[in-house]
Amino acid sequence: MPAQSKAQQRAAGAALSAKRGETKVSDLQGASKEMYDTMTEDELEDYASTDHDGLPEKVDDD
Repeated sequence: MPAQSKAQQRAAGAALSAKRGETKVSDLQGASKEMYDTMTEDELEDYASTDHDGLPEKVDDD
């Protein structure tokens, strides 16, 4: 499933970096921390690799 916004893509990238040991888990907050806890590395890779052209900055949760 591809990311639906640039913010979601960035959060997935941060969580993926922590999963790979490139950054500290303690540096994660908000959505990236939740993604780290609930998603696999493959799922995070899918979100993080989404082409960001045309994605909105954020998605309304309405």
